[in-house]
Amino acid sequence: MIKTVQHYINGQFINSQCGEFFDNYNPATNELISKVALGREFEVNAAVKAAQDALKGEWGSMKLNDRIALMYEIASEMDRRFDDFLEAETLDTGKPYSIARHIDIPRGAANFKVFADTMKSAADEAYRMDTPDGKIAMNYSMRQAKGVIAVISPWNLPLLLMTWKVGPALACGNTVIVKPSQVTPTTTSLLGEVMSKVGVPKGVYNVVQGKGSITGNILSAHQGVNAITFTGETSTGELIMKACALGVRDVSLELGGKNPAIIFDDCDMDKAINETTRSVFANSGQVCLGTERVYVQRAIFDEFVSKLKDKASKLVLGIQHDESSDMGPLVSSAHRDKVLSYYKKALDEGAKLIIGGGVPTMTGKLKDGYWVEPTIWTGLNENATVVKEEVFGPCCHIAPFDTEEEVIEMANNSPYGLASTIFTENLDKAHRVASKIDSGIVWVNSWFLRDLRTPFGGMKGSGIGREGGHHSLEFYTELKNICIKM
Repeated sequence: MIKTVQHYINGQFINSQCGEFFDNYNPATNELISKVALGREFEVNAAVKAAQDALKGEWGSMKLNDRIALMYEIASEMDRRFDDFLEAETLDTGKPYSIARHIDIPRGAANFKVFADTMKSAADEAYRMDTPDGKIAMNYSMRQAKGVIAVISPWNLPLLLMTWKVGPALACGNTVIVKPSQVTPTTTSLLGEVMSKVGVPKGVYNVVQGKGSITGNILSAHQGVNAITFTGETSTGELIMKACALGVRDVSLELGGKNPAIIFDDCDMDKAINETTRSVFANSGQVCLGTERVYVQRAIFDEFVSKLKDKASKLVLGIQHDESSDMGPLVSSAHRDKVLSYYKKALDEGAKLIIGGGVPTMTGKLKDGYWVEPTIWTGLNENATVVKEEVFGPCCHIAPFDTEEEVIEMANNSPYGLASTIFTENLDKAHRVASKIDSGIVWVNSWFLRDLRTPFGGMKGSGIGREGGHHSLEFYTELKNICIKM
């Protein structure tokens, strides 16, 4: 049964005034699963007005404790509807239940609780000062909502990364307009049902469905939007940043990465293999924090390549509800074609193919899905295309290194700086190398271990700003100083 995915504006689900829809497909089977309303100027204008009116009304005057209580109710209702979110998310993305059940859906709900607690416990500053005329003045700071926040969210972790932004935005008293990816629209819309059920005032949470080139551009340029937060490709982030320059509006950008893993010869080999298998192939490589460049100290290079190949060969590709599946398809036919073009480019430039490199043979309903093989290369130089450019697929290039200084230079030789991993049993070495790597996150002997209170964001072409814990408050609030002379 083909569903209709609508906009959620001012507490109501509506179709587009233009009457246009676009198709949404199940990546595992290439079957049409929904028709999605295409938003244009009318829908964006309506969402902005609803968000502005909510700030002037009940939401803008709501006490902090009442707002925090609503955040907890949102999380509780998401937990109650866990299976609905799980089914919607896996149908849109094609990822296995085994991944979404343990990461995407629980984290999506947890983001509301975590940031509610963060806002409730946030401390303000106060300073006493002497004035030139011998009296005393007191300075204290206070936070106020920034206003209408546009949340432009990606397709790889649609619910998790959307609530990562909506959670703190609402906790701080803002209103939001969400524009999800056109290929993963459903859970963002489903969250609108949750908002209505728990009594979030109209206009606080709005969703405008559409394509980035149409709806995203209209939303980014709208001067009624006070700030924009975006996760996605660096090239798109650059366009959003240009749009934010008009009106001098705040922007938070979490962009691409070409993340290195550094494997020293004193590592725990089993740990390094297991964690690197996850960081390269989890979510079919469609993770901004994933590893695409692996550097292995020469003494253990052959052993590492052999063992990672063995792990990759045992990954099970399958449909979302098959509990034995380790990997799903890529998210769209266009993205599959992009990844396969990189697979071809690697061979054209002289890569040695260790495993994969093409399209797996799938049967039955899965034969038309957007599948690619887990892929490993060696033998390329540091200027090769798949070593320099983000592929965003289940693949990596493995290169040897000899010295600590050499591998630090190799790891940092990138326009990106989002995440990295280091594997060594030498604690001094771990601290020393981590401090010299140009990335916003460095994991030692682990990957994707996230404390939501810590700063999250990248260096260089991987983004601007940090979110997480009190760092999110810096973006989602305006900080005001009040000075009172006694």
